[in-house]
Amino acid sequence: MSLSARHARWVLPAAILLLATAALLSLGIGDVRLSPARIWAGLLDRDSMASTVIWQIRLPRVLVGVLVGAALGAAGLIMQAYFRNSLASPDLLGVSTGGAAGASIAIASGWAAISLWSLPAAALAGSFLAVGAVLILARRGAGTERLLLAGVALNALLGAVTAYILSESTDLFQRNAQILFWLMGGLEDRMGMHVMIALPIPLAALLLWPLGRQMDLLSLGEAEAQSLGVDVRRLRRRLIAIATVLTATATAVAGTIGFVGLVVPHILRLIVGPEHRRLVPLTLVGGALFVLVCDVVSRMAGNLRLGIVTALVGGPFFLWLLRREP
Repeated sequence: MSLSARHARWVLPAAILLLATAALLSLGIGDVRLSPARIWAGLLDRDSMASTVIWQIRLPRVLVGVLVGAALGAAGLIMQAYFRNSLASPDLLGVSTGGAAGASIAIASGWAAISLWSLPAAALAGSFLAVGAVLILARRGAGTERLLLAGVALNALLGAVTAYILSESTDLFQRNAQILFWLMGGLEDRMGMHVMIALPIPLAALLLWPLGRQMDLLSLGEAEAQSLGVDVRRLRRRLIAIATVLTATATAVAGTIGFVGLVVPHILRLIVGPEHRRLVPLTLVGGALFVLVCDVVSRMAGNLRLGIVTALVGGPFFLWLLRREP
């Protein structure tokens, strides 16, 4: 049951405080443990070793984690509003699998070795091409059911492409390890370059913020929203475009990280209710918090892959949702 309006307004400040705590913990954990005092000294460049560790290794990892989590949380909220289904997630339209397939092709062909930017560019291209293919397969003006079916079919096809590349790769170590990174996701070895690639995420989030009321009306049904002055077709195009940018960018910098877009919006909806103007900022912060916490857990568990940790949390939650949904 959701909280009252008086109590719900404290959820966002509490989530921001928890996010700051998780970021501080993430900055301190690693082969070199840093206390809060040394973290502060490193940020101010008063401790040379701490400064090097924070600015070159851990802070980019934290920033990428925050941006990726925010993107996937918001994209999940969009998909659940678009399909009017709390079980919808950002990868329904093949964005994540398209990004993984694009990255896999770039790695297997050797194109990824040309430049540090080649691999993220290939992942972005794969994501956008996948969504374009889904829209073409579903045909213009088709309902959400046809769009969903096209996404399921393309996800299966792209997954098969990636599996084929893995099976045919002659380098069982370096290239396959890189491909597996994109399949399971992670934040290790992230650099300032990846933070720059992820900068479209806050811009897309700003475009999503004003659409909260229209998303509320869309949840009533297409006919009802249209009668209340919402251009449903235009709104759907904008939501698809924003969700694609968010998910594609997140995949390009961190690989495929599942269940964030499913778990975070649904939990927050249970806490604060269905109003999207409140849910949009909450899912941005909540998604960032979820990814950072899972990343800390993955590092404490011996560098377990981030995608595995999110699946271990999200899988049981998904099964619970299936039992709970009528």
